Amino acid sequence: MRQHSAAPSWATLVRPAEAAPIPTATIVAVLASGLATALLLADGMGPGLLVAVVPAVIAAYVAARAARRSARPWTLAWVIGCIALLAIPALRDSAWPATLAILSAVLLGALALHGSRTWPGVLLSPLGFLDAGVSGIAWLATGLRSRGGVNKDRWLPVAKATGVAIALLVLFGALFASADAAFSDLLGGLMPDVSVEDGPVRFMLFVLGALLALAAARTAAAPLRWDRIKVAPGKPRSRVEWALPLIVLNLLFAGFNAVQLAVLFGGYDKVLQSTGLTYAEYARQGFWQLLWATVLTLAVIALALRWAPRSGPGDRRFVRIVLGVLCALTLVVVAAALRRMDLYVDAYGLTRLRVSVAAMELWLGLVIVLIMAAGLFGGRWLARAFAGSVAAAVLVFGLLSPDGMVAERNVARFETDAKIDLAYFQSLSADAVPALDRLPEPQRSCALRGINDEMARAGDVPWYAMSLGEYRARQILRERPVTASYETCSRMGAFGSRVEY
Repeated sequence: MRQHSAAPSWATLVRPAEAAPIPTATIVAVLASGLATALLLADGMGPGLLVAVVPAVIAAYVAARAARRSARPWTLAWVIGCIALLAIPALRDSAWPATLAILSAVLLGALALHGSRTWPGVLLSPLGFLDAGVSGIAWLATGLRSRGGVNKDRWLPVAKATGVAIALLVLFGALFASADAAFSDLLGGLMPDVSVEDGPVRFMLFVLGALLALAAARTAAAPLRWDRIKVAPGKPRSRVEWALPLIVLNLLFAGFNAVQLAVLFGGYDKVLQSTGLTYAEYARQGFWQLLWATVLTLAVIALALRWAPRSGPGDRRFVRIVLGVLCALTLVVVAAALRRMDLYVDAYGLTRLRVSVAAMELWLGLVIVLIMAAGLFGGRWLARAFAGSVAAAVLVFGLLSPDGMVAERNVARFETDAKIDLAYFQSLSADAVPALDRLPEPQRSCALRGINDEMARAGDVPWYAMSLGEYRARQILRERPVTASYETCSRMGAFGSRVEY
């Protein structure tokens, strides 16, 4: 009897090839990344993050070249996008766009190192860092052992030259610093302030930075092959069974969109009279439901594609028409949701939550456009385009400065109708200072008091931990300090509690 061999498991499928020996330049770059992480990131994120990442990029590049891997256009695009995203913490003081940027940079870095193209590859590539972090330690240990018997004539001159260079820098740097106060201040501002008390924290940062750089280099040398995982399509359905629910859904969307167009051209007064809602209540009532409708539509499209009929060209054309109509109608829903948010902001002002969900709705609309393009031109590129759209949206979101947008919109609203929520400004970051600086006194001082107090508690921040937004804010508050008293701001409601919707 013929015996059939069992299908290989997914762990066997994605197993990487044997990695080439770790290059010496990679070892040096890994140590440099760990040292930069320990020295520059203990005080917070900022330009120091980019400085710490550069050696890790070099380590990965050298390891990839040693493994004879070549860069492709998509790889270069992921690398450029990753570096651009890591610049957000250097530009913006606000933590939430910076956090999103770092997470998105991890995704792009994983795609650049793994070269993933399929949906499993795009979604699972970041998990490769966990495997590479473990296997990278053994990879490094093997490389160090192999160098144990290397002739001293190769490494001893380099070690001596490095020691002499460090000694000369310390000696003459100390002499010049004691000879000139200006040079001493410059040197003190550039060099990290290292103390015995924060030694354990810096050691942990060194280990973390070196481990991450090593994981990136190990992945570049021998990436997991996520693209080998194949997702079997669902059982195809008949046209009637598949299309009937979708056609009904399309009719529902068409009816809703017709009402939205009638409201748009007929004006809101008639709608408000018939519903009994206020202008603000009508705007607030619909946005969240429309946002969820957009999200659920994407889930419906994904499931519909899995079980779509696919017996021939006619079925494929039929699927494109039905889903294309659904996508087009969903874009109208996206526009209606954004219009509701615009009305809501006119009534209540702009907040972090509102600008975030509006940005998410815009990104969902972009995803729908990509799906429509995939239906017309083929979808082999859709997974990578989806990842690129995530990164691009996060990058634009960070560059536009959400806190600055919130402050700008609310200041413009104050200039129009004298309405302002001073309590909300206390939680904004330093990115909001340039816009809030336009307010008249005492509103200006009361709006800036929370940000001013936060920066005063932080004290002096070194250059490598200070974003451009915080630098500009400190300059503004140094030139025009906060003058209104606590009692004055309290009477104006600057310290009241509030709930964000």
